[in-house]
Amino acid sequence: MSEDRKKDTPEQAEFRAYCKDWLASHVQEAPPVRLPQSAIEIMHTPQMDYLRKWQGEAYAAGLIGCDYPVAEGGGGRTGCQLIANQEMQAANKPFLPNILGLGMAAPTIHIHGKQGIREKLLPRLFSCEDVWCQGFSEPGAGSDLANVQTFAEKKGDKWVINGHKVWTSLAHFADWMILLLRTDKTDKYDGLSYFVVPIKSELGKSVEVRPLIKITGETGFNEVFFDNLEVSEDYLLEDLGKGWQVAQTTLLHERGAGPFVTPSSGGATSGGSGAKEGLHVGGAHSLINLAKSSARNGRTAADDPVIRDKIMEMIIRQEGSKQGARRGRVEGLCDHPMRIPLQSKLVMSEIRQDAGALAMEIEGAASSLYINDDNAPAGGEWPLAYMNSYGVTIAAGTSEIQRNILGERVLGMAKSK
Repeated sequence: MSEDRKKDTPEQAEFRAYCKDWLASHVQEAPPVRLPQSAIEIMHTPQMDYLRKWQGEAYAAGLIGCDYPVAEGGGGRTGCQLIANQEMQAANKPFLPNILGLGMAAPTIHIHGKQGIREKLLPRLFSCEDVWCQGFSEPGAGSDLANVQTFAEKKGDKWVINGHKVWTSLAHFADWMILLLRTDKTDKYDGLSYFVVPIKSELGKSVEVRPLIKITGETGFNEVFFDNLEVSEDYLLEDLGKGWQVAQTTLLHERGAGPFVTPSSGGATSGGSGAKEGLHVGGAHSLINLAKSSARNGRTAADDPVIRDKIMEMIIRQEGSKQGARRGRVEGLCDHPMRIPLQSKLVMSEIRQDAGALAMEIEGAASSLYINDDNAPAGGEWPLAYMNSYGVTIAAGTSEIQRNILGERVLGMAKSK
């Protein structure tokens, strides 16, 4: 029995058994197309349709939104979402596509949204009837998030929004967006407000989405342009000028440190990793198998003691991060309650990148073969994972920003100049 299961309450133990039984009996069709490595790389409608159907089935079974109130479409449970995540991951189920909705929008709406808005939006978010994206970054406001210039002006009973967002994952599928914008141009922080806005219904009218082609050839990121988009004041979260405080809730959950454990945090990146996600998250065995199958001077890469040492180092780092996450869930055990949650994003994103780099080294010249090449080792997934890993070390705050946060907020060090 795992340490996590030993700590289950009777209610949680019963729920874990239910999850395990449902996942074992659930019949899932094979995907009709190649699936991407994570939700933010979904490109095509057939990929989204397949994954959206899976999320809807998991939600109907009670494995999503477990800890949210029943009135908001949740399960009304306590401490059960992490259990569902663990069991979906153990059953090797696909990732959930509505990662930005589950991991960021849902907790933010629950904590800061009006009651009617929570009850309207959250059930459709959990079921993936509505896909969500995040409108934070702008061309002139990346790491300096408080410098966003997208502006909302009050006209009558509506807010009229104009501006430009960038690096907006899943915007090409999204129905809704969580949006940090400016309502006062004279105050950097108190001039920010936070809205939830419909975007799909406004495509071709007040909203334009332009895909950005990445080095991988995928189009998970987008630019979004607002041209006089009108929204109701009901979609303002908290009071006017409180956007920066609301954004901190979003960012804490995006970095795995918020109070709500969702299918995008708490041990399973998006609620159960499929085989491809296992290449770079907990992928030590994949690295071993890759080394055993990669020819090198008449032998294999696994016969190289340097490669074996590097794989072993990767296993130690991955296991250390996994056990650190478990430690972080024990109340009062850490010297600072946010230290391990905040460091997890930093550590795991860099482990993921280093695992990809090591796989490229193991493959050698064959690492130049991509996913469309029949001769590519492991189907060409490792070079793809390595290139995609750079987006992960940038998203939710670059590694440099994460180190600043840990240094200043956790260790109490002076701010860098």
